[in-house]
Amino acid sequence: MASPIMHDRNIDQAAYWNGPAGRRWMERQDTQDILLAPISQLSLDRAHPAKGERVVDIGCGCGATTIELARRVGTTGYVLGVDVSAPMLGRARERAPADLPLEFVLADATLHVFEPGRSDLLFSRFGVMFFAEPAVSFANIRKGLRTGGRVVFACWREPRQNPWMMIALQEAYKHVPRLPEMGPEDPGPFSFASEQRVRRILSEAGFSSIAMEACDVALDVAFGRGLEAAVSSALEVGPVSRALEGQPSEVVAAVENAIRRVYAPLANGDTIPLGASVWIVTAVR
Repeated sequence: MASPIMHDRNIDQAAYWNGPAGRRWMERQDTQDILLAPISQLSLDRAHPAKGERVVDIGCGCGATTIELARRVGTTGYVLGVDVSAPMLGRARERAPADLPLEFVLADATLHVFEPGRSDLLFSRFGVMFFAEPAVSFANIRKGLRTGGRVVFACWREPRQNPWMMIALQEAYKHVPRLPEMGPEDPGPFSFASEQRVRRILSEAGFSSIAMEACDVALDVAFGRGLEAAVSSALEVGPVSRALEGQPSEVVAAVENAIRRVYAPLANGDTIPLGASVWIVTAVR
């Protein structure tokens, strides 16, 4: 598969999502879909995709939201899923029902040539926080929206408001060095945590009627499969896995035991529900 044309400042992110990280997400697609299902549902409900609408799903990953969007717009609609990760798009194509009106494209949304003024909805579940120059990226994506077309996306709020992600990482930090400190506007999971920044980006890109809804949900980090599934996931996907890269087996074992100890009292049967907080952002062209 040919590599997409990339904005020069997005190349590092593309390399990350086409490397081991992207493959891990692809291999754990089923559990990640279960984990993020409450936010997917919340975002889709806010987006109100209607029969016959045309939708662009940015950072579609393994295709869960793209497929659901296609179901909702029906055979008279159309959904385009865009991502930079070839492994994740490969999984998306494998699982997409043949009778749904959708297509996946390997592309950098900052430079991809969207069909001008055709889409009714720009949607994303955690796919827009990784642009190096997000106002430039959104300005390009905006070209594909019709006048009056709407934007709906979910992005994480501050780390301290997301214990589902941070509890395990704090345990890991008792045994390994901290990951490099990221600036508040560096591409990454929390780069859209600031309401002021998100509003500025969308305004600069030409959007109006910008609204941001803070939503708190519980995410089951065990996916209904028990304590060991939660521990395994923490070690294999996300910031803990990055912190453990290159560490000797005894250190990995110590972190594993520490996460198990902190998760165990939080378990409710085969579930471990932990708090999460997102912005649901809406805007209009």
